[in-house]
Amino acid sequence: MSSSIATVPSNNSPYVDLPPTCAVLFEAKARKGLSFDQIAKEIGKDEVWLAAAFYGQAKFTEEELKKVSDVLGIQTSDALSDLGNHWWPNRGLGPMPPQDPVIYRLYEGVMVYGHAIKAVIHEKFGDGIMSMIDCKIDIEKKPDPKGDRVVLTFDGKFLPYARW
Repeated sequence: MSSSIATVPSNNSPYVDLPPTCAVLFEAKARKGLSFDQIAKEIGKDEVWLAAAFYGQAKFTEEELKKVSDVLGIQTSDALSDLGNHWWPNRGLGPMPPQDPVIYRLYEGVMVYGHAIKAVIHEKFGDGIMSMIDCKIDIEKKPDPKGDRVVLTFDGKFLPYARW
């Protein structure tokens, strides 16, 4: 199949709940053969943040959307009409528990280790939470003789609970 006719099945999850421009972004990305990391470097953002924005889970500024449109060769005016200043993300895609195997395994990790992680956070930081609003996520590939490893890092700001 030629990359010039790349399409996104916009009637399937998770695309069905996204603004139409998101499908255009994915299709242009596929046609250009670019990775999220390559596009992110072009616009000065992180690859995970950029991927989240493609899925409507983060909000582009007008300037970022113009840069992405330029990199992907799509109409900036179309992108702005769907994802401009008037649009806000509806964060949290999909059913619970997640159906996708990768997302389910992340969910499973929290179900299995969530209380242990919570306990260790409280021991090290006190009574509070790790912010997902002020958070950076890094994904690395680590070669291993038994099979490549995924190193997933959540770097979130600690937020203590207020006392009043």
